[in-house]
Amino acid sequence: MLGEYPIKGRRAADISASIERAVSAGELEPGQLLPPMRELAERLGVNPNTVAAAYRTLRERGVIETDGRRGSRVRSKPATTGREFIRVEVPEGVRDAAAGNPDTALLPPLAPAFAWAAARGDREPVLYGHEPVDPELRRVAREELDADAVPAGPVAVTSGSLDAIERVLAAHLKPGDTVAVEDPGWGSLLDLVPALGLRPAPVGVDDDGPLPEDVARALAAGARALIVTDRAQNPTGAAVSATRARALRDVLREHPRTLLIEDDHGHRIVDLPLHPLAGVTRHWAFVRSAAKAYGPDLRIAVLTGDDLTLDRVRGRQRLGPGWVSRITQRALVRLWADGAVDTRAVAAAYGGRRDALIAALAERGVSAHGRSGMNVWVPVPDETGAVARLLQAGWAVAPGARFRIGSPPGIRITVSTLTEGEAGRLADAVAAAVRPAPGRGYV
Repeated sequence: MLGEYPIKGRRAADISASIERAVSAGELEPGQLLPPMRELAERLGVNPNTVAAAYRTLRERGVIETDGRRGSRVRSKPATTGREFIRVEVPEGVRDAAAGNPDTALLPPLAPAFAWAAARGDREPVLYGHEPVDPELRRVAREELDADAVPAGPVAVTSGSLDAIERVLAAHLKPGDTVAVEDPGWGSLLDLVPALGLRPAPVGVDDDGPLPEDVARALAAGARALIVTDRAQNPTGAAVSATRARALRDVLREHPRTLLIEDDHGHRIVDLPLHPLAGVTRHWAFVRSAAKAYGPDLRIAVLTGDDLTLDRVRGRQRLGPGWVSRITQRALVRLWADGAVDTRAVAAAYGGRRDALIAALAERGVSAHGRSGMNVWVPVPDETGAVARLLQAGWAVAPGARFRIGSPPGIRITVSTLTEGEAGRLADAVAAAVRPAPGRGYV
């Protein structure tokens, strides 16, 4: 059952840690069955309740799952290993279209903004007990949120979108609760949900965002939260349209206790209008990250939401990191004030690269999706084979398994640095690696 790996420990914490280390190292594989609790307790010489507590901890951390009499087994995509391990190693000489990074040529220089922010910090040092959110950042962020019809609410600053989402989920949910998530969707988020002890409920996606009927089904089945990517959805490039937003709001009105979380990480790299859903449910949060427009290493996002949610997030933040560096906050304000990113130009650059690849694929009989952002999603019948054949042809793409729960196979192609002359060559390679599959898209 366990091969050569021995589970060790006398305390529940030691037993769970032993299993988790084995999963992380690949010594216990996804889907592998664990011993029945009484059997393992006898083997270790401990009380069965001790093993039960260890298994409970592992379930809450998203490492294992239990199916009644069928026993406990390592999850098919355990949180311990993370989806980032489902990746393609890019050999020398192979073109990388898998990483998901923005084009560095479209990122603004950070040195002037940080020099300005640091100089101001020298004049006005931020000390313990000072306001955690820079007043100017709060003002500018709130003005932009108002312009996009995001409901009024207090503003917090977090270390990126995922940090914000984790804090909001922890503020309202408990282990065992269900969260409706996009499928395909952001791999890091699909890792985070089970790592918090929460259960993901997959919701299908098309070019206009989450499918209302899937959302309605998930919420009716008991999902307590819904996470939606408004624009530049990863990996499909979906963007919530006005019509889809109305339909989703109608669904949410039927479930006003749902915790709604919206992620607008496409802010300033997408020129499609925002159609927010917030304002229908009692508790909600809306987060904007600076990563795609200004660089992943900036690690900053602006968060707003209802009063209770933001109060809980800020209270817990005070007990942890305290605040996000005010120097970083001021640098972001400076970047915004200087117009360091020309949204239309950046959106046009990414849009042109997406459209060129999608058109080239269509000419070769391959359907693909990418309404916004820097990624193109290509449904394929054989994901592993397609990735391998493309690698042999000199192209690295991301396997869809990093982004899927139950949706059909696909590959994600990042077009952020695709040059004008490469679209045709890449389309040739994709067409040779896959055959179009029938169906209604990638839902």
